[in-house]
Amino acid sequence: MEGKDLRRAGLKVTLPRLKILEILEQSNTRTCRPRKSTRNCSISSEDIGLATVYRVLTQFESAGLVSRHHFENGMAVFEINHGTHHDHIVCMDCGAVEEFVDADIESRQNSIATRLGFRIQEHSMVLYGRCQRTDCPAKRQGRVKVLV
Repeated sequence: MEGKDLRRAGLKVTLPRLKILEILEQSNTRTCRPRKSTRNCSISSEDIGLATVYRVLTQFESAGLVSRHHFENGMAVFEINHGTHHDHIVCMDCGAVEEFVDADIESRQNSIATRLGFRIQEHSMVLYGRCQRTDCPAKRQGRVKVLV
């Protein structure tokens, strides 16, 4: 996405909007947390505050450029809206969000909906688990939650 996409969405092209769009596009996970974006803006030559990041992301959401998700940890996560459906799995320890697509799951959901007399218009599936990565920041910092 670039400035012309902002204009097409009815938004004025500004430095904060371009910078936040750049952060969204360069994210290796496709998701964006506002506080993390603020740190990225402060590290670079731009100084964009948290209120501006939230305002811009909300404007992007209204324009259909991004989608907002509220996972169980209560933190808002934004991602560029590429128009393709996918589901999420969230680490309950470090908050990492992974995306996945599974044709069998989609087919099963449609089958269940049909059996119950529904036609799915849209849906969201979020799985919660514990990542098994050795580089999990929560494990390094001793913040792993243990359920008894």
